[in-house]
Amino acid sequence: MDAILLVIIITLIFQLLFVLWNIAAFPTLKKTADETAVQPRISVLIPARNEEKNIKACLDSVIKQTFAPYEIVVLNDHSTDQTASFVESFNTSEPPVRLVEGEDLPDGWVGKSFACQQLADHAQGDWFVFLDADARLENDALEKLIPLLHEQKSGIVSGFPRQIVRSWMEKLVVTMMQFVIICHLPIRYVQKAKSPKFAAAHGAFIVVERSSYLKVGGHAAIRTSLLDDMQLMKQFKSFGYPATLAKIDSIVYMRMYANARQVWLGYQKNLFAGINRSGFLFSSIFYYYSFLYLLPWFILLFGGNMFYVISAYGLGALTKIIIDLSNRVFTLASFLLPISVVLMLSIATDSLLRSYQKRGYEWKGRRYL
Repeated sequence: MDAILLVIIITLIFQLLFVLWNIAAFPTLKKTADETAVQPRISVLIPARNEEKNIKACLDSVIKQTFAPYEIVVLNDHSTDQTASFVESFNTSEPPVRLVEGEDLPDGWVGKSFACQQLADHAQGDWFVFLDADARLENDALEKLIPLLHEQKSGIVSGFPRQIVRSWMEKLVVTMMQFVIICHLPIRYVQKAKSPKFAAAHGAFIVVERSSYLKVGGHAAIRTSLLDDMQLMKQFKSFGYPATLAKIDSIVYMRMYANARQVWLGYQKNLFAGINRSGFLFSSIFYYYSFLYLLPWFILLFGGNMFYVISAYGLGALTKIIIDLSNRVFTLASFLLPISVVLMLSIATDSLLRSYQKRGYEWKGRRYL
């Protein structure tokens, strides 16, 4: 048993070194714009379905930008609350805020992608910033983004917003999103490698250049995918356009889910789809995470070396703490990685079962298979 623990410890050491290398590879945003360059017209596009609790704060954060967007367009996706009237209350002319009423969802489309496609059809800017209603921009967000847009010229940019986590379920599960990405995806290869396999994005903040977006087919090309963000970046990469996963936690923040039920349903919808509904990949991930983060505690119950078990736990927890600190979501829950892993694997198992049993997933009043 001690030999198994040593293998786990060595694996976790390499995992920690990879994480440190990976964090250093993130492209960062700075105010280094060329004042002589032609400034891009930025359209901020916000899909909104029953977002009366979020839309005003979201729009406030966009309107207060030090670099004003060319336009702000909000799509009211058949909301049954006060979303539309809240948007209409913004009578600003600089930048203008437009409300677009969403069309009925056609067969074969996922709701978010159809909303984004409609927004793109109404937008007139050079770059589109797709922003979720529960996301907020720091005042200098667009100003810091512009130098990267000048440098990249086309393609797609995304990143992971800083997560506001309040409930224990949020602290334990939502933070695992960045943990999984940074532990396994070589960040520098998102930019450098042409293969769509090296792709990651967050749907709350996706920036695309207009002509590139049209040439790859827009959201219509990924209309059936529950993971519209990942698939859109893969679509851009498959066409040879530049793609960047940038460190944006200093300019965008959000609270994705407000309670434990939302956390479970949100990840239930995405986890199995995120591995292409592959039973083999699910099994590999399940056993890999169980082996590294859970098995040492079972070995301890059967007389395993306490020092080795604590060392394995410490390496895993240190890795999680470093990732959480780098994303500014460090809490006491960062020390509870084994519990986070149990919850994540439980939601993933539920996601797999719902797919195999054809029960589908429910999100914002719509059901998807």
